[in-house]
Amino acid sequence: MFQKPVLLVIAHGSRDPRHAATVHALVRRVRSLRPDVRVETGFLEFNIPSVQGVLESLAAEGVRDVVALPLLLTRAFHAKADIPAVLRDAPPQLRIRQAEVLGPSPLLLAALERRLYEAGLTPADKSSTGVVLASAGSSDPEAIAVIAEIAREWRHTGWCAVRPAFASASLPRTEDAVRELRALGCERVAVAPYVLAPGFLPDRIARGAAGADVLADVLGAAPEVARVLVERYEAARVPLLAAVGA
Repeated sequence: MFQKPVLLVIAHGSRDPRHAATVHALVRRVRSLRPDVRVETGFLEFNIPSVQGVLESLAAEGVRDVVALPLLLTRAFHAKADIPAVLRDAPPQLRIRQAEVLGPSPLLLAALERRLYEAGLTPADKSSTGVVLASAGSSDPEAIAVIAEIAREWRHTGWCAVRPAFASASLPRTEDAVRELRALGCERVAVAPYVLAPGFLPDRIARGAAGADVLADVLGAAPEVARVLVERYEAARVPLLAAVGA
């Protein structure tokens, strides 16, 4: 019987223990959605197991097909360079397809709103609330453009205004966007971190949100995020199925 490709979730890794704990919580939710799929986790750095170590273990077990899913919100350096480089060094008997990054996705917008509502807002607050879409930041113009487009799209769902902000590499910073929304006359200002797990840059976002009325939690193991992972897995495994004639 043909076995479904293994889903290998590739996270960046961090010295902050909250990062790995959040990644593992998200992976557990994915497993609950797809108990028929084997789901493994590998880290690029700082945490174990490493991506290379997981791939070698899978090959030693006789696994043939793997969907490698970058746990990233935009197609920046890690998705374009780091992860492909690691996958090229995988054992040759593995057939690996790299899935698309998680964003953009309507489900991620739903997860952002979930976090804002958990932080105290209600749907009735949307028209009077300005939101800072605070991402980690990138030097990649494509990634920055995607964040700006997400902010424009989100604005059309009823918020008073939405402004992108970045914790590193790009401007404006979170605190600057908060001040801009105040100047626009929004009755309240909320900061929505467009990041997956806690760590150094999300902490910088939180410090920049000191002048806001509401600070949402990171996306983490939100159910909508888990559903995006499943969607990306399904889209990537179709070519693998075709390749083996299943």
